[in-house]
Parts: sequence; C-alpha cells; structure tokens
Amino acid sequence: MRHSQSITTFSKFCKKCPMLELQAPKKAKKKIEGGSNVFSMFEQTQIQEFKEAFTIMDQNRDGFIDKADLRDTFAALGRLNVKNEELEDMVKEAPGPINFTVFLTMFGEKLKGTDPEETILNAFKIFDPEGKGHIKADYIKEMLMTQADRFSQEEINQMFAAFPPDVSGNLDYKNLCYVITHGEEKD
Repeated sequence: MRHSQSITTFSKFCKKCPMLELQAPKKAKKKIEGGSNVFSMFEQTQIQEFKEAFTIMDQNRDGFIDKADLRDTFAALGRLNVKNEELEDMVKEAPGPINFTVFLTMFGEKLKGTDPEETILNAFKIFDPEGKGHIKADYIKEMLMTQADRFSQEEINQMFAAFPPDVSGNLDYKNLCYVITHGEEKD
C-alpha cells in the first residue's frame, strides 16, 4: 500500500466514523441493503451496548429519541447551546420516530462499509516503519489536510479532541483504531 492509498483509507475511515461525527447529515434509508433484520447485523453483546446507549440518550424514557433527548444528552456531555438546526438535522437522518430498532438501523448504515481494524492499521503502518504504534500528530494532520479526501481544520480539531496526541505529540493509532472499531479503549 502506497502513502496516498493509506491516507485515502484513513481519511475515508475517519469521515465515516460515527464517533467523530465528521460526515454531513444524510437521510437514512428505510432498509439496510442485503437484509431486513437489522438485529442479524450485530452480535448480541453489540446489540446490548447499543441498547445501553439508546437508554442513556432517551432522557425522558418514552422509548423514542427526539430533539429534547439529544439536547439533554449533549448537555450531559458538557456541550451546551446546541443549535436547533443541528438537532433537527440529526433527527431528520431517521426515516421516522427514533425507537431502538430505528436507532440500531441508523448505526448499521453508518458502520456499513467501514474498513476492518486490520485494514486501517495497515494504512497507518505505512507511516510507522519502525512499528512503534504511534505517529507524529503534526505529520498525520498535514497528510489529512493535503492528500486524498482532504480534512478541514474543523475536522482535524474534532479528531484530535476525540483522540488527543500524547505529551510528546504522538497519535496512538493502534488505540485509535481499536476504539473506533470496537467502541471502547483497551485495558
């Protein structure tokens, strides 16, 4: 894999990552291609984790996530003053009221096509010939802003806010890939 292919893979991956929220909002499809049962797309433990996330977000416990629930969730995460338009765009991504099945379907659509962890790690390894597991944050920033599907400064800021470099200015890409593909940090 060449440098440009690696940046393209990493850039595509980051743009699709639900945790980084770098994608422009899209209208959700009513049905995921290739299967009508969204529950068959995930393992039971993943479904349970999604259910826990849904329950946390459903602040008023009515079985649906709406704008008020999203606003309260953002507030609980320390993000106050979320614009109504932003919340409306999020709600509009769903084909209708967001119950757990719709929530799960939306995540399935967002995650569909995301490269497996090994593919993303291999893309990073091109920039880490010594196999240290980290690369200079300034270098990856330069690559993402000048190559392939170029990042904006705002997208770079979002990425580094979610995955800050260490005190030496290194990005632990092995942990970053693990968190994004598994949803939690390694112990």
